[in-house]
Amino acid sequence: MSKKLNFAVIGCGALARGQHIPNIAKSTKANLYACCDLSDAALQECKEKYNVPVISKDWKSVILDPNVDAICLATTEKLRKPVIEFAAMNGKPVYVEKPLAANLEEMYEIQKIVHKYNIPFCVGHNRRCSPAMIEAHEIFRKQMKENKQCTWRWNREKNRPALDSDGKASINVRINDDWYSWKAWVFDKTQAPHGPMLFEMTHFTDICNWFLDAEPEEVVAMETGMLNHAIIVKYKTGEIASLNLCANGTFGYPKELYEVMGNGSIVVVDHMCEVRTSGIPDVPEVIKYPFINDRHPAIGTEGGINGWLAKKSAACKEAAAADDQSLQFTAEPNKGHAIAMDLFVDEINGERGEVCGVDSAVMATRIAFAAVKSAAEKRIVKIDEV
Repeated sequence: MSKKLNFAVIGCGALARGQHIPNIAKSTKANLYACCDLSDAALQECKEKYNVPVISKDWKSVILDPNVDAICLATTEKLRKPVIEFAAMNGKPVYVEKPLAANLEEMYEIQKIVHKYNIPFCVGHNRRCSPAMIEAHEIFRKQMKENKQCTWRWNREKNRPALDSDGKASINVRINDDWYSWKAWVFDKTQAPHGPMLFEMTHFTDICNWFLDAEPEEVVAMETGMLNHAIIVKYKTGEIASLNLCANGTFGYPKELYEVMGNGSIVVVDHMCEVRTSGIPDVPEVIKYPFINDRHPAIGTEGGINGWLAKKSAACKEAAAADDQSLQFTAEPNKGHAIAMDLFVDEINGERGEVCGVDSAVMATRIAFAAVKSAAEKRIVKIDEV
């Protein structure tokens, strides 16, 4: 039978208290056994809100606790490698937030540690575990393998030439963000020396690698300060990914749009609440997904992206009327945070393969570092350079 695992959360900042801690506390596959942080206030909140059996400021003692089965590591990148190494030496599986490290040297050292001790290891590229992403990925990879064609596809001339690039997929990623929402550490070069080109980018480069199922070869990137980034990734077998990240946008509109094309078809993931398809026989053209924390169930009852827009509009009007900006948040898409943790438990219990292992995370992070280098040096950068 599957074992319900005791998790220790090391690093109880805003992300941990907003996602990992409540998700583990609600999980049917994991127990919230310990919380570790230097902040008395954070530990007190964990104790009062979740009745955590163990609270501590000593991460080594938490890892050595024989009742701890696995670690959720949500510290800043400055305290990742020592915790991972100590956990690995003591045979404790680790779920760690992204990016894996703040520099290449430490990233590769972590990769070697994970391989040396062969522990179950997962990096928090949670979008792989969004229900919308999972289904879209399954549909697209099946189409790339089976290459089914709709009878209505316009085949203008029967004697067209064969092309080597036929069957090579491409993906477009558009990110709409609002930098007014960013925390102070983002602007501190000692905390985030590479800015969002690293700390946000790895989410999206990981998704590109996952959908295209190919090995990246070179990257070219352009940026205007911290707020606008355009990146193109070419893969060794001919696939292309283009990513446009803009932080001069608005939370009043959906944040993420993914368009994946190949073999005469397209699969679109819109804000992880709707998947649209075209050109693939016997696949629904529109699939809609439930929202999280929907405060407006009577509005936007059609669901999907149009339903989200209606709910968001109502929430923004409420926020303005009440002069309370927090009221704008409603009906969030399921980005897969809780699912990722439960799937990692399954991985630890030997019931499935890797959720997002160290090698996948390293490759996604290498692309981000290549983009940083490309933007700084204004040239194409080979992945092998990083």
